[in-house]
Amino acid sequence: MQLVCPAGNLPAFKAAIDHGADAVYVGFRDQTNARAFPGLNFSEAELREARASASARGRRLYVALNTYPEAGRLRQWFDAVDRAAELGADAIIAAEPAVLDHAAQTHPTLARHLSVQGSATSAAALRWYFERFGIARAVLPRVLAIGQVERLCQAAPVPLEVFAFGSLCIMVEGRCQLSSYVTGASPNRHGVCSPARFVRWEEAPGGVRSVRLNGVLIDRFQAREAAGYPTVCKGRFEVRGEVFHALEEPTSLNTLGLLPRLVQAGVVAFKIEGRQRGAAYVAQVTRVWREALDRYAREPERWLPKADWQATLAAQSEGRQTTLGPYHREWH
Repeated sequence: MQLVCPAGNLPAFKAAIDHGADAVYVGFRDQTNARAFPGLNFSEAELREARASASARGRRLYVALNTYPEAGRLRQWFDAVDRAAELGADAIIAAEPAVLDHAAQTHPTLARHLSVQGSATSAAALRWYFERFGIARAVLPRVLAIGQVERLCQAAPVPLEVFAFGSLCIMVEGRCQLSSYVTGASPNRHGVCSPARFVRWEEAPGGVRSVRLNGVLIDRFQAREAAGYPTVCKGRFEVRGEVFHALEEPTSLNTLGLLPRLVQAGVVAFKIEGRQRGAAYVAQVTRVWREALDRYAREPERWLPKADWQATLAAQSEGRQTTLGPYHREWH
């Protein structure tokens, strides 16, 4: 069982390695990855340093090339594949078929992982990517119930990776039509659901704060109320005279309690979301999951999630709330 952790910069990368990540996924400083915004991601010099550090510690480095290019810009994504191969990445994480095809044709020994943004939720879809592009692994979207994951593990032609902890998305994994409609910018290529240039905070008497996305009011916070990252889906709206989180509450996926069932199902890797988060987040979440996986490996029959593990994860969650998301669905 592999623990795959995020890094948006070198401090976060070192935190992941130091606290037990088996693999760390990173991105270039351009739109080839789905977290492309100022102050994040790696220069080639930093990636070479990260590659050397990972190799010295026996860890793996994955490069996320997981966005969908605009027409006429495929060459930039092909060049990114070439750069990842030249830097010695252990794998790329991609969704666009043309990008996967270029990697398969040009760098056949470079492992290709199907990104969560490929939205492959059936054995037939996974087989299509495997037969055409030789993918070595697939990351499952966060929309499946645990029973569906178990059945896919039995039927899939490739090993499967699941998200274990981090932000949830109610849309088709990073291709948010709500944000696109409000801002006119693609969350997929602009690195975030609410690009900073569209976000405006307004202070009112009494300490009340309002947040607008491209002029659209999406939430209002009282003076002592914690304000989360402003997205349309996690905003509050008036519906039939009541104001509430009509689409989705600020909360984070936490599958720690499902660890034994996912391991027994045959999942090969747990992935932590959060390349946009800081080194402290990466360190805390990686440490907890490393301890949990190691304890399960030693004593699977006696394994239970510890209260302090859950408290640490809750402190790193959106809205300080966690959920099993679609994993606990009984209807499917």
